[in-house]
Amino acid sequence: MAQTRDLTGRQKTAILLISLGSEISAQILKHLDEDEIEDVTLEIANMRRVNPEVKEAVLEEFYELCLAQNYLAIGGIDYAKEMLEKALGPAKASGIIDKLISSLQIRPFDFARKTEPSQLFNFIQNEHPQTIALIMSYLHPEQAGAILSALPATQQVEVAKRIATMDRTSPEVLKEIETVLEKRLSSFVLQDYNAGGVETAVAILNRVDRGTEKTIIESLEEEDPELAEEIKKRMFIFENIVTLDDRSIQRVLREVDLKDLALALKTASEDVTNRIFKNISKRAVEMLREDMSLMGPVRLRDVEEAQQKIVNIIRQLDESGEIVIARGGEDEIIV
Repeated sequence: MAQTRDLTGRQKTAILLISLGSEISAQILKHLDEDEIEDVTLEIANMRRVNPEVKEAVLEEFYELCLAQNYLAIGGIDYAKEMLEKALGPAKASGIIDKLISSLQIRPFDFARKTEPSQLFNFIQNEHPQTIALIMSYLHPEQAGAILSALPATQQVEVAKRIATMDRTSPEVLKEIETVLEKRLSSFVLQDYNAGGVETAVAILNRVDRGTEKTIIESLEEEDPELAEEIKKRMFIFENIVTLDDRSIQRVLREVDLKDLALALKTASEDVTNRIFKNISKRAVEMLREDMSLMGPVRLRDVEEAQQKIVNIIRQLDESGEIVIARGGEDEIIV
């Protein structure tokens, strides 16, 4: 088996993306910033030929790291090591664990993510809003959403705002807060991490009930309009179109310019494209396919702008009651 130790991280990424194919790679690139995309694209362009053995070694390393991360998420370092030893042998398992410890980092409050939201709520409900926001930033969005919904309305807004505006937290503060929870729950303390941010707030708000979301957004619009707008923009992403029913998709498409739709579908998943095509006429499908084939290379920024236009239309129709966006935090029956 060819070795990968002489390859840079960028080279491994390029080989991985080449191996996965254009459709899957396009979805991965959407999660990188422009500089990262430029670096990886340049590496791919300069890679004339990939040795099959090297390709196999990169894919195997990627698989092993994914396997290790999955075990780590389930039961921590000891569990991950035990499972990897069973799957790959002691020597290989040790090497992967060392790589995880040195490069992947383990998130703080690991013990809290294995605890029921109702129990966590009892422990943190009387804490300062900043402390609650910090803890919630490290929880699974489903857990944090349940806790946010259980807080009093006035506290909900304050906590959501603090999550969205949170940046970096010092190791000392993290350790102090973890120590308090350690006395009541199992302990698993590690290092300094970025916490919170708009994305975390959005992930949590996407899982609260509609009334809670409305209260928080309306209050933020008064206190911090720019932050409220940034959160609203990310509350529903283009790929979420597949969660809409057919009638809602048809209503949305009546408001969408065909050129914007063709551009938006350039990086869309097969599921999204199929749902769109299912809800328009055969003639419109043919026109869209033709527009997309004649379009040629386009800037990712332009595609994202077109997708955001459509997302804005969806949110407007949802707010006016013409369509209903199904929420992750609700057992909602749409009739």
